[in-house]
Amino acid sequence: MPVRKLVAAAIAAAAAVAAVAFAAAPAALARPTGPPVSYLKQFHKLTTIASTVPANGDLNPYGVWIIRDSIGRLHRGNILVSNFNNKSNLEGLGRTIVQITPSGHRTTFATINPKKLPGPCPGGVGLTTALVVLPFGWVVVGSTPSKNGFVNTSEPGCLIVLNNRGQVKETISGGGINGPWDSAVVVRGHYALLFVTNVLNGTRRAHGKVVHRGYVLRIALKCCFAYTPPTRVSTTTIGSGYPQRSDPAAFVIGPTGVGIGQHNALYVASTLTNRIFAIPNALSRTTSAGQGLLVTKGGFLSMPLGLALAPNSNILTVNGGNGRIVETTPSGRQIFSRFLDRSGSPPGAGALFGLAVLKGRGGVYYVDDAQNALRLLH
Repeated sequence: MPVRKLVAAAIAAAAAVAAVAFAAAPAALARPTGPPVSYLKQFHKLTTIASTVPANGDLNPYGVWIIRDSIGRLHRGNILVSNFNNKSNLEGLGRTIVQITPSGHRTTFATINPKKLPGPCPGGVGLTTALVVLPFGWVVVGSTPSKNGFVNTSEPGCLIVLNNRGQVKETISGGGINGPWDSAVVVRGHYALLFVTNVLNGTRRAHGKVVHRGYVLRIALKCCFAYTPPTRVSTTTIGSGYPQRSDPAAFVIGPTGVGIGQHNALYVASTLTNRIFAIPNALSRTTSAGQGLLVTKGGFLSMPLGLALAPNSNILTVNGGNGRIVETTPSGRQIFSRFLDRSGSPPGAGALFGLAVLKGRGGVYYVDDAQNALRLLH
């Protein structure tokens, strides 16, 4: 058998193994079984943990991830934050990931040189909200780069894989990756499913007009070995048709936050339409669900960006339009909201992106772009 066919057969076999590993019962939106209980209502204090600005001056923090295990230069309980802007505040040119302790000590975990990447990343480096850490400390971060801070010079970008010492070991590009904007991950054994929203398909050519071409990829990775970087074995489009457009102030506005919830539904924040959708059977489906099932719309939602799941399975979203965090039940009821940022006009405009939830009753870390800071609601 020719080498090319052997490789294709190997990839197909690996993808089949991954599919079996993640096979699950059919998903459905949860039905209420009693009065809704708020996770956020117990928290009343906002604390600034640290500035997210590293030595090179990068600005505009986007991605947030709480480190679960100590390995290499990663330390359990610390928080990773990715920066999207450079020191001149040009979007799509940020190259740094910082590591911050709960007490506020900041170090630079990685500074990524676009000229020294080990593989293709069309356009260069501009680190987005898509930030996860896999077992053995493999860090995967999205890059949606620009040459001048505007989307008209952007290119598809890639996913950049770093080891636990902050060294770039691999890039994952092509195969549908086009402006990776945010991500979520599920790991089982030696496989991970990475869910990535993409916001550049058709956006540049539309010159600010809305196009319904945003989508969500499920990328199956063979992973989680100590010395071998993750490798992609398959890519499936599981959500599509989300509205998106370029924006002179916000670079691009499109589907952003994603998170796996009850019954293996993937929740997606549709930023432009102030909606949250659920993609059923996200771990195992083989076709696109379109935008998915509508969970909630309007209300306190105003440009929902970052999304995370609370310990009680409620959906938490932070808003770029009004500075609020909103808690929604899986059945779609918005049960709580509060201001995290009142600066700007309107209050909180463009200030909130990534968030990460502490286990138990610890609270919620989030980035405040208006202050270039990591903060904690607790």
